[in-house]
Amino acid sequence: MRIIRYQNSAGESGYAALGINDVAFVIEGDIYGDCLVSNQEADVQKILAPIVPTAILCIGLNYKRHAEESNAKTPEYPILFVKGLNALQNPGDPIVLPRFMQSDEVDYECELAVVIEKPCKNVSPENALDYVLGYTCANDVSARDWQIARGGGQWCRGKFFDTFCPLGPILATRETIPDPNALGIRTRLNGETVQDWNTNDMIFDVPHLISFLSGSCTLLPGTVILTGTPHGVGMARKPPLWLKAGDTVEIEIDGIGTLSNPVIEESLTA
Repeated sequence: MRIIRYQNSAGESGYAALGINDVAFVIEGDIYGDCLVSNQEADVQKILAPIVPTAILCIGLNYKRHAEESNAKTPEYPILFVKGLNALQNPGDPIVLPRFMQSDEVDYECELAVVIEKPCKNVSPENALDYVLGYTCANDVSARDWQIARGGGQWCRGKFFDTFCPLGPILATRETIPDPNALGIRTRLNGETVQDWNTNDMIFDVPHLISFLSGSCTLLPGTVILTGTPHGVGMARKPPLWLKAGDTVEIEIDGIGTLSNPVIEESLTA
């Protein structure tokens, strides 16, 4: 099933399932529990991020080629950092370049996002996918200057800004993605492909990431896991390729769709 979260003409949000010709039908009930697809066509006025996360957990340096381009050692364990819920952004809404906390080195990162369906603790890799509700596209937008030179040794400052976690446009439920580590994944910047690889290059595959993150920790329903980015990021290019106002970034993953966001500068006026 392909699920969207949407806003209707009354300003209310809800979930719908996409049917033939992408006609959306209202989902009744709890998408994390008992729900059904009704015969009522949804009044879709705006597509929202498919999930309102309970947590956003992110994995760094999780593609072999990306670790190589970053001149980094292959990690022994997954590298975990977090984004705040303030970073969530909808498809079509802008990525905002920080200006109060000035950054001139904002980067794109296409990522497969995993959404947890039910409480998940101490699960084995063999059983991990049973806890997945579905998958969506993510852009792990990163202010590299705040991440590295001014980050105090932690990545979170450069990853935590408003709008730095666009998600969407759909949530592909787990039965529609038999193997999350066999998906083409790419980024286009102003129509030019700048990342184009496959999730089979992950150092730690999706089941192992879920097992690791659930170790002695309960992952709540709605937890979003960003699984890392392939090579081709702007920071590694010569010269570096940073996002600027007027750009459009598209993240595309096979079987899921395309997440598109324009780029603007933060306004400092009241």
